[in-house]
Amino acid sequence: MRNNSFVIGALCLISSLFCFSVLDATNKYLMTSVPLVMVLWFRYASHAFLSTSFLLPKRGRALFRTKRIYLQIFRGFLLLVSSILAFLSLQRMPVAEFAAIGMLTPLFVMLLSHFFLKEPFSWIGNVCVGGALIGAIILIRPGGNLHGWDAAFPLAMSVANSLYQVLTSYLSRTEDTMSMHLFTGWVGFLISSLFVAAFWDSDMSTTFWLLMCLSGISGTLGHYLLIVGFSKAPANRLAPYLYLQVAFSWFTGWVVFGYNPQGMDLIGILLICLFGVASAWWGKPKPKSELTT
Repeated sequence: MRNNSFVIGALCLISSLFCFSVLDATNKYLMTSVPLVMVLWFRYASHAFLSTSFLLPKRGRALFRTKRIYLQIFRGFLLLVSSILAFLSLQRMPVAEFAAIGMLTPLFVMLLSHFFLKEPFSWIGNVCVGGALIGAIILIRPGGNLHGWDAAFPLAMSVANSLYQVLTSYLSRTEDTMSMHLFTGWVGFLISSLFVAAFWDSDMSTTFWLLMCLSGISGTLGHYLLIVGFSKAPANRLAPYLYLQVAFSWFTGWVVFGYNPQGMDLIGILLICLFGVASAWWGKPKPKSELTT
């Protein structure tokens, strides 16, 4: 039974990562012709309304109950900031490199969890964080695909996303995960709605409207599958699979834009993935029960 639960969890996680790679490639393509704020608003509007339509009939008013409303709002705000920085990054760099820098997030989470949640941290984790940062430096080096301050966007995105995930871990101790999923969509939708009117462009082809729908659906489905995946299997066993998103993003970037990383960029991507997977497998200290056996 436990093995079946793990398989379901892993399949849900892998499916969510593919959804996120489709989301990134779609958004990058959309932003060549559609205002960033409009793409962002549509993504969160889809998240808010699809989640509500699916969850409200099952949970009723209990879905909106929370003991920590201000932290819920702050958590949603952090994801919105992360999304904005992700969109700005996608405008400036290929999808595969963007996904690779995004994979610094689990390593930053490890550091932040140690300082804020008092979780243990191993020397292997330290080495892995350092090695992955070297890979990131290679990607954002002068003369690479990023220029000037453009490199600050993907790094700031990873930090914001790390804070979001640490706060998610903290809130999940007392809050319902589906309620958290709902609040995430509505906070982003309400804040982005304050600005979307100034950037609205109704003169778009049917293709772009369909792509906007694809963006919203893939983002919402990806977040839902991610939650289901981590509810079915332990996070430490699923963590190595997170790096499949780089492979998926590589594939979607090649399909949509015909781009393949080359030379030093490829080395940077591989370093981040190598040290990230090593951290997921060996970077966490063993519980005392395991150390004594």
